[in-house]
Amino acid sequence: MAAVITDRTGWPVALVPGDRGEFTVWVGDRIVARKTLDGFPEAEAAAEAVVAALGESAPASGPDDVG
Repeated sequence: MAAVITDRTGWPVALVPGDRGEFTVWVGDRIVARKTLDGFPEAEAAAEAVVAALGESAPASGPDDVG
């Protein structure tokens, strides 16, 4: 899923360990996708949610400017 998100956005993805059984996709301080009782979100759906959240937050710089 991280690769799909990076491919769609051009932004690197950080994988951060969570609680046992937790899977949450964050953009900044906003949850955009998460594991539910039905299972994991589809990679494309999670990527679309990230793209939408990035569009709403309109970052001032691109991934090449980070660091």
